[in-house]
Amino acid sequence: MYCLNRGGGYLRSRALAATLLFGATCGIPGVTYAQNASPVPVAAEATYADIADLVQASGLVALVNVKKQAVVEPARAQGLAPGHVRLYLETQTEALLSGRAAIGESIAYLVDVPLLPNGKAPKLKKQRFIVFAQPVPGRPGELQLADPSAQLAATPETEQKVRAVIAQFASPDAPPKVTGIREAMSVAGNLAGESETQLFLDTQTGVPVSLSVVRRPGMQPEWGVSWSEIVDQSARAPQVDTVEWYRLACFLPYRLPANALLQNDGPSRNRADADYRFIMEQLGACPRNRG
Repeated sequence: MYCLNRGGGYLRSRALAATLLFGATCGIPGVTYAQNASPVPVAAEATYADIADLVQASGLVALVNVKKQAVVEPARAQGLAPGHVRLYLETQTEALLSGRAAIGESIAYLVDVPLLPNGKAPKLKKQRFIVFAQPVPGRPGELQLADPSAQLAATPETEQKVRAVIAQFASPDAPPKVTGIREAMSVAGNLAGESETQLFLDTQTGVPVSLSVVRRPGMQPEWGVSWSEIVDQSARAPQVDTVEWYRLACFLPYRLPANALLQNDGPSRNRADADYRFIMEQLGACPRNRG
C-alpha cells in the first residue's frame, strides 16, 4: 500500500511507503526528486572486517545499478545520523552474489548516505553498488538493508573482495563465531624459559576451539589455533584477512579475563597473561572503516 500525495508521482509514493520500514507514517510529502548528477562523497575503502560484518548480517548480497532516486525528508527519516541524508533508490538487479531468497529484476530500498560538502544529497543514478540486505517477506521487489548504510560502491576491487569473503564464509569448514574465553592454563617445562600455554574458547555453536603458545629456550615463541577438540601442537596461526583471523582478531577480548585462569599461582598466571598478549599482538588490529 503506497502513500499518495499531490505532485509526487509513482517514485515519490513508493519512497513514502518505504519510510514505513523506519517507523514513519504517511500524510505529508516526504521526498524530493534527484535532479542533476553530482559526485558521491569519497568513502574510506571497506576493510576485510567491514565486509565480513556485512556478509554475516545479511540474508542476501546483490549487485545493483541505480535507476531512480528520491530524497526522504529529514522529518520522516527517523534515526538519521547528522550529516547524512536518507534516499529511496530504485535499482536494476545485475547479480545475486549470495542468498537464496527470490528477488526481482528491479528492487527498491532505503539507504543513508553522507551529504555532499554543499549540504546536498549525492546523485547516485547509473552508479553500481553492492547491497547487503534482508528480503522483505512477500515483496520480492523490495529489500531492507542490514544497516542504514549497508551498501558499497561496486568497484572491481571491492566486488572481488566481497565475492572472496562470501566464498570463505560459505565453506563447510568455516570456523564458528567466537564468543569468549572459557579456560586458560600455562605449564612450565623442564628447561628454563620452556613453557606451553593453552586457551580454550567458547563459540556460538559449542564447537571447541583452542589456542596454544609454545616457548623453547633460544627460539621465538610459536602459537596456533585448533578448530577442533584436539589440542594440536602443530597448529598454525591464521593468515590475516581470512575467516579464521577475523573470528579471533575481531572478537577476542583485548585482555585475558582473570576468571578464565585455572591456576592460582603467580608464575602460571603471569605466563598465561603474557602469552595471550603475544597472541593478540600477532593477530594485530581489526580495522574497520564503517561506523
